[in-house]
Amino acid sequence: MAGTSSVLVDQSTYSRLERKLYSVESVLCLLSGIAIFSLMILAVISVGGRNTIGQPLPGYVDFIEQVLPMIAFLGISYTQREGGHIRMDILVGKLKGRALWLAEIITVFFMIILMVLLVWGSFEHFLRAFSFDAPLWSNDSSVDLNIPLWPAKLLVPISFAVLALRLALQLYGYVKAFINNEEAPVGVPLIKDAATQAAEEAMTVSGASVDKEQN
Repeated sequence: MAGTSSVLVDQSTYSRLERKLYSVESVLCLLSGIAIFSLMILAVISVGGRNTIGQPLPGYVDFIEQVLPMIAFLGISYTQREGGHIRMDILVGKLKGRALWLAEIITVFFMIILMVLLVWGSFEHFLRAFSFDAPLWSNDSSVDLNIPLWPAKLLVPISFAVLALRLALQLYGYVKAFINNEEAPVGVPLIKDAATQAAEEAMTVSGASVDKEQN
């Protein structure tokens, strides 16, 4: 793998499934980045219009309402795959072998339960804004431009569902590592010390790549 990813891959079915999900996560993360860039462009247009012609971009807040869910949620599964979410690495990093994998199993298991509940709750929230009988299928719209809000609300359960799939794959990887007492299992983010992270970040900045593929 390139960059600072700590996820090992091989030719097993599990690893191929993990990489297919990773391709989906990469697309979602790219869309999140495009959303951030588009929001920057809209901000420039709005501020520029206010300073030049005394008129900011109409419906700027409406556009923000549509874009923010893309920024906040589309990249969460990608980040989970890369091990980028905030966690107690100082504590977990001191564990080795089966103790480490057991800690990961417990953590990921409860995360899956939480995500299933969040998928259910956020989908119910989407349904309250969506109706086939309403104009533009919308029971809820933005204040200024009356833009339907259900597409933005639908992104939340979709993002959470992808994250739940990622967690399910990681749970399988951790269980397999626990049973086999593996030192470096495939398909899960491995904890790296500060020196390793700094070295890989330096290589990434310089344009080099780190091959993490396990044969």
